[in-house]
Amino acid sequence: MFTRTLLVSLATLALAVGVHAEIVRCINVNDDVNRIDGCSPDAFQVKYASNLNKGDSVINITNTGSQEPINDPPGADNICVNVYAFDPSEEMVSCCSCLVTPNGLVSLSVQGDLISNTLSPSTPTAVVVKLVATDAGSGTSTSCNPGVEGNLAAGMRAWGTSLHALPGGGFGLTESGFLPGGLSDAEYAHLTSFCGFINSNGSGFGICKSCRAGGLSGAKQ
Repeated sequence: MFTRTLLVSLATLALAVGVHAEIVRCINVNDDVNRIDGCSPDAFQVKYASNLNKGDSVINITNTGSQEPINDPPGADNICVNVYAFDPSEEMVSCCSCLVTPNGLVSLSVQGDLISNTLSPSTPTAVVVKLVATDAGSGTSTSCNPGVEGNLAAGMRAWGTSLHALPGGGFGLTESGFLPGGLSDAEYAHLTSFCGFINSNGSGFGICKSCRAGGLSGAKQ
C-alpha cells in the first residue's frame, strides 16, 4: 500500500516539473488558443460513473469509420481509444488503450476493468472517464499506447451507464453518450505523462484491462 501511495506522489511530482513527451498534434493547430484546434471535436470525450459500490457501470465504444481519407491503405481508419480514469479527488487511478475498427463495438466494465487494479490503494466509488481517440496507423504499423501523445482521430462514439439513487429508495440505471470535452495541449500532456509514468513505474498497478469485443449492459449488484 505504501509503495502504491508513493508512486502516486512521484507521478504528481513528475508532472509538476513538466516531464512529458513532445506533443504530436493534428493538422491546422491554432497556437493562439489553449485548445487543440483543427481536430475533430469527437476526439476527446468525457463522462462519469457513480455509486460503483452499489453496482457496475459499463462503457460501449464504436468507430464510425470517418477517419479514413480516400485511397489510404487498409486499416487507416482504425483508431485507438485511450482510456483514462480519475477518482473524485482528481487522481488518475488507471489507464489503457483499445484498438477499435470501423463499425466495431468494444466495451469496458468500470468495476471489472477500470477500478479493479488501481494505482492508488483505495477503490473509488465514482470515477470520471476521459477518452482520447488517436490514429492507430495501418497495416503492420498499427499501435496503441495511452502513455504517448499521438495524432488525434475522428470517428469515436461512446456511451456509458451509471447508477443513481432513486427518491423512493434503491438505485436506477441510466445510459447516455459521452460528451465532447475540448482537449487542450496542457490536458493532453497531463493525461499521457501520468499514464506513461504508471506504465513505467506502477509495478502493474494502474493499468486497466483492455476492451473486449461486443457490448455490455450495466446491472445493479
